[in-house]
Amino acid sequence: MSDQPRKPLPKPSPLSQPFWDGLAAGELRLQRCDGCDTYVFYPRPYCPRCLSEALTWRAVSGRGRVYTYTIVRRAMHPAFQPDVPYVFAIVELEEGPRVETNVVGCSPEDVRVEMPVKAVYDMTTAGIALLKFEPA
Repeated sequence: MSDQPRKPLPKPSPLSQPFWDGLAAGELRLQRCDGCDTYVFYPRPYCPRCLSEALTWRAVSGRGRVYTYTIVRRAMHPAFQPDVPYVFAIVELEEGPRVETNVVGCSPEDVRVEMPVKAVYDMTTAGIALLKFEPA
């Protein structure tokens, strides 16, 4: 067994399970309101725009643009120390919602606001896939 601490992982809830199942299947799934056609992220029981409870899970493009980002140079948890420097970003999806994520597949110094990106799915040894983005 390694002396390296384990990275904390998300704990899917019954409400968010379809999102995590989608990532594990290699697709990004978001809720879409059947009442006003708004895409919703983070998973919730009602639409934040019209308050409808009629939300349906749908696969989306997985494409977006970097809305904002920072380069992390000091890990906030010991398990992430080997990863520094890395990019923590907010990506605005083509469908509208913004998601917190990491940008991978390029040097942190190459990331820019408005940079087109596409989803990639990082499968952990625990069987949970994490949503990340790379340059498109």
